[in-house]
Amino acid sequence: MVETIPQKHDYVAKLREAGVRITRQRQVILQILSDTDDHPDALEIFQRASAVDPSISLSTVYRTMKLLEEKGAIQRHEFEGGRARFEQATGHHDHLIDIETGDVIEFHSRKLEALQEEIARELGYEIVHHRMELYARKCR
Repeated sequence: MVETIPQKHDYVAKLREAGVRITRQRQVILQILSDTDDHPDALEIFQRASAVDPSISLSTVYRTMKLLEEKGAIQRHEFEGGRARFEQATGHHDHLIDIETGDVIEFHSRKLEALQEEIARELGYEIVHHRMELYARKCR
């Protein structure tokens, strides 16, 4: 069975842990991240945030994303053929990327994880980390 991944994170708490001031601009960026269910890149986050508050700069978005990544609140992905994209850190899961639309679908499969462990064991290895990205198009 394939499970979808729930997404919610307390970004404000993560930034406060880092000793960062929560400015109005950062509040807008954090709200955008909390409300998103896709995997936006920094430019997309900037465009969404500046539509709410035109005073937000792209550099503020980059700095905020870097801080959140350092605190483990978000993960940065560099999928084939595109800019770095971000997602909420929700634990291990895999990605299916629609090559026609660019949509990224998160999933977790216990059967797939067990098969990967079995293969590694048969080859005399223990998995310490892995990342799976499936590039696909919808069946017609």
